Amino acid sequence: MGTLFVVATPIGNLDDLSVRAVRILREASLIAAEDTRHSRKLLAHFGIDTPMISYHEHNQRERRDLLLRSLEAGDVALITDAGTPAISDPGVDLVAAAHAAGHAVSPVPGPSSLAAAVSASGLVDGPFLSLGFLPRERGPRQTAIGRAAASGLPFVLFESPHRLADTLADLEDALGDRDVVVARELTKLHEEVRPGRLRSLRSWAEGAPPRGEIALVVAGAGDEQAAPDDAASVVAALRRSGLSPSQAAREAATITGLPRSELYAMARSIAVASSAGLEGELSVADEHTLEQPLRDEERPER
Repeated sequence: MGTLFVVATPIGNLDDLSVRAVRILREASLIAAEDTRHSRKLLAHFGIDTPMISYHEHNQRERRDLLLRSLEAGDVALITDAGTPAISDPGVDLVAAAHAAGHAVSPVPGPSSLAAAVSASGLVDGPFLSLGFLPRERGPRQTAIGRAAASGLPFVLFESPHRLADTLADLEDALGDRDVVVARELTKLHEEVRPGRLRSLRSWAEGAPPRGEIALVVAGAGDEQAAPDDAASVVAALRRSGLSPSQAAREAATITGLPRSELYAMARSIAVASSAGLEGELSVADEHTLEQPLRDEERPER
């Protein structure tokens, strides 16, 4: 029975690949790589000639059985294009399957854009949330931001350069003008770690859109918001993120465990600035429509 090694690879600077990682990649019987063309350059740099096959989000199911059979014969190393597998990258499916089949799973820690951004931010000294990439659709996007806002914790997300300004605007609408760090091209030639406030960094991104891979670290609420078990603060945070009263009640019920009907009444009483794209008060014409707002089949507003 072989071992599945989950190997972290450089996010930019090749010198960040650990000595242990090089040894594991050389000794494994097979390497499962997110993009074999990309990873071939890394392996060539270190003189590694281990056989390699692709394993990514579009073929992970069909590759899973093959890789499990490979683990019956020897060790398999799992890598992604950059950073640590299974953290906003492929890998969870294979790791879970290896555990279920009784194989040993061993992490080979190293580079991670998440850890790198947090460590350089100066904004996190305890628990934090990782949101990965925000959904592109408006409803799920607002829900993700609202959940993070309601927690009161610092959080980290990844974003593409062309959506950075819009994301900073969405965050400002939901959170107010909070401290944030934009970490760009970490460990690479044009690395930049830029601290500031959401409003000023939004203006910066609109004026000169940056390039490269970006991680945002957003400060927690601090004293400006009550604890997450304070239902009023949770509902208010969800409403500010752009959720309707019924959506906010549903999410707040999950967070607090309180009845949705009680939270819905609370959400309806909260006025939200029109700049966030929402009406603060419901009109009389809307009341009949929202008398039964919490049906399971209800879909997020677009």
